Amino acid sequence: MPDATDDPAYAARLVKLQGARWKRYVPNPYRYFLRHLKLGRTLEVGCGVGRILGYLAPDAVGVDTNSTAVTHCRSLGFEAYSPAELEARNPAPFDSLVLAHVLEHLSRDGAVELLRSYLHYLRPNGRVVIICPQEKGYRSDPTHVQWHDLDALRAMACQLNLEPLQARSYPLPRFAGTWFVYNEFVLVASISGAVPI
Repeated sequence: MPDATDDPAYAARLVKLQGARWKRYVPNPYRYFLRHLKLGRTLEVGCGVGRILGYLAPDAVGVDTNSTAVTHCRSLGFEAYSPAELEARNPAPFDSLVLAHVLEHLSRDGAVELLRSYLHYLRPNGRVVIICPQEKGYRSDPTHVQWHDLDALRAMACQLNLEPLQARSYPLPRFAGTWFVYNEFVLVASISGAVPI
């Protein structure tokens, strides 16, 4: 059975959420947060309909299993591929990987395997940024499969021989995750020994 996130209806839902009127008038803190990390050339795994690609353009490439989402990203002028297309292109190594709102759609084992399958795209000392929802955000999407808090994300990073550099609640303190849908866990890790942020 295909994954629910591969369905064209899922991509349409993301486009609708991203286009909400209030989002045009409220500054988005994630744009500034991600730019502050100075990620360099970035591969966004599970790029969806391009929200984060827009924050990191022109130094970002997206990959997603949802062909409708990839087509939408391209219509916005972003560089985005299916996993097979990306593999066929054999791109130069990336400075960073970003997985935002991806791992909660997978079991812990599935999340580890997904991460493992993309690490070869990273340059030595490259960084991995993982963003997962807290309680309210997790409950907001019926396609979510597994809750991953900071302890779980650190454990996955260590299992893959990644060194956690930063782990935090963002944009509000941890207690806000029970009522604020956009409060998230953020883990930044490195392949080896990068300078902490």
